[in-house]
Amino acid sequence: MSWFESFILGLVQGLTEFLPISSSAHLRLTAAFAGWEDPGAAFTAITQIGTETAVLIYFRKDIVRIVSAWSRSLTNKALRSDHDAQMGWLVIVGSIPIGVLGVTFKDQIEGPFRDLRLIATTLIVMGIVLGIADRLAARDEAGGKHRAIKQRKTLQELSVKDGLIYGLCQAMALIPGVSRSGATISGGLLMGYTREAAARYSFLLAIPAVLASGVFELKDASEGGHVSWPQTIFATIIAFAVGYAVIAWFMKFITTKSFMPFVIYRVLLGIVLFILVGTDVLSPHAGESGD
Repeated sequence: MSWFESFILGLVQGLTEFLPISSSAHLRLTAAFAGWEDPGAAFTAITQIGTETAVLIYFRKDIVRIVSAWSRSLTNKALRSDHDAQMGWLVIVGSIPIGVLGVTFKDQIEGPFRDLRLIATTLIVMGIVLGIADRLAARDEAGGKHRAIKQRKTLQELSVKDGLIYGLCQAMALIPGVSRSGATISGGLLMGYTREAAARYSFLLAIPAVLASGVFELKDASEGGHVSWPQTIFATIIAFAVGYAVIAWFMKFITTKSFMPFVIYRVLLGIVLFILVGTDVLSPHAGESGD
C-alpha cells in the first residue's frame, strides 16, 4: 500500500464511518474503482480505532459520566436506578450480538461478504429501510391535518429490550454496505426514538465493538505480518481527524434535516454498482488478491 493510497483510504474512512452510507463498503469500493488491492477487513478494523477515538473525545463528558455512574453502581445499590448507570449496562447488553456474530462469521466477513454484488444489494436494501424509518419519524414530528404530533422517545426511555434490538441492528453492519450508523439509527427510528437519541446511542454503542474489533485485528495482524504498519497508522490518524469533524457536523445536521439525501445516495450507488458488475466493467471480486 502506497502513502497516497493510505491517505485516500483514511480520508474515506473518516468521511463515511459516521454517516449512514457504510465505511467498509466505501473502502472496498474505493480500492475497486482505483484498481488497488482490497485493503481488507483488518485495515478497516484498525483504521476504525481512529474514528472511534474521535467518538471518545467528542462524547467524552457523556462517557466519563456513564462509566463513573456504572462503576459506582456495582457497589452502591442506590445508584442502580440512575440513568447513566443503566446506560452503562445497556451499552454492554447492546454489544453482545456483534461480539458473538463477529467471532462466529469472521471468515465470511473477511471473504464472501466483500463481494461487490452483496455490497450493492445491502446499499439499496438498507437505504430503503432508512428511508422508511426517516419518513415515519418525519410524520410523527410534523403531525398532519387529522393527526397530532407524536412525541418520540428519548434515551431516558431506553429499555433492555430496545438496547438488545439496537445491538442486533449493529451486528448487521458486519456485512459491508449495511452501515453501522445506518442500521442502528434505522432501528432506533423504527422503535420510535428521536433522531438525536438514535444517533447518540448508535455512536456510544459502537465504542466497545469497534475498539474490541480493532484490538483483535491488531493482534492478528502483528502475528501475521500482513499489514503495512506505517501506512495503516497514517490512515488511522487521517481517519481520526476527519471523523471528528464529521461527527460535529452530523450531530447538528440530524436535528433539523432529513436522512433522505443519504437514502438517495445509497440507492443510486447500489444501482450503479450493479450496472458496472453486470456489464463486466468491474469484477464482483475486483481488487481482491489474485483478481
